[in-house]
Amino acid sequence: MKSSRLFRSLPLVLLFLALTFLPVLSFAEEEGGGEAGSHSVMHMILSGGAGVVAVWVVILITSMIMLTLIIQNVIELRVSKLAPPALIDVLRQQISSGNYQEAWVTCGANKNYVANVLKAGLYRLGQGKTSMEDALTTQALREASLLRTRNSYLSVIGVVAPMIGLLGTVIGMMGAFAVLSGSGFDPRALSGKIGEVLLATATGIGIAIPAFVSYYLFRNISQTCIVHADDVVSALVEDINHDEIHGMKIGENFSPGAPLGGARKMSVAFSTACPVCNGGVEAGVNPCPHCGSTLDWAA
Repeated sequence: MKSSRLFRSLPLVLLFLALTFLPVLSFAEEEGGGEAGSHSVMHMILSGGAGVVAVWVVILITSMIMLTLIIQNVIELRVSKLAPPALIDVLRQQISSGNYQEAWVTCGANKNYVANVLKAGLYRLGQGKTSMEDALTTQALREASLLRTRNSYLSVIGVVAPMIGLLGTVIGMMGAFAVLSGSGFDPRALSGKIGEVLLATATGIGIAIPAFVSYYLFRNISQTCIVHADDVVSALVEDINHDEIHGMKIGENFSPGAPLGGARKMSVAFSTACPVCNGGVEAGVNPCPHCGSTLDWAA
């Protein structure tokens, strides 16, 4: 199952690789193509000094983080992941039959949006409808925030990556002018150095493009999935009769509370008159303590 999900994310991965490393490949072809060109690019990076090498290491790490976030979002941001149909069917059956503690245990065994939100609501089930709805709302906001936070890192990468590339360009230009100042002005050498150092900026922009596209795409997908999952949770709890289960404790310290149906100890303390002797008789007493007549309390 996981391998098939990764396979479906392959187009996004290929798009990222193409947009990120196309400038590098183009530069290599202009330098002479083949292995010599690739060697020229690598030689340019390594000969740029510790600062240029450090910038390229950061660019590589940034691209790997972006790729990881994209793959995670492709796998996780789906309706069937946040609200698995099989789990919903089980929870619907348990809640409709009144097995709230069993539903709470089921939620605890499943780690997804619906299970986490519903578990928080069931924990306050016996405290009334308002308390349960407050718990559902709070937990739903927390779960949605976690989903959006991971996606927001793509926006951060989209902003930072061009700046990292620009930093590499500035450091490279400083080194190029330092070399030219010592060897004299050479227009061809200067133009070649400028083309080399601009490669870092081009790579940074190449990372920023798929990062921004992925961010806005996954932002809309996550919103759709969250709305659907919230609707599922609302449908699961809408028919619960809170009056019958008031006082019930769900969770580790489970307590059923008062028995369903209102079977509580009642006090019956009224009397009536015997229809034969007119003597006072307490309800339920048979026969009459005054005249011994049999009394029919069914009437």
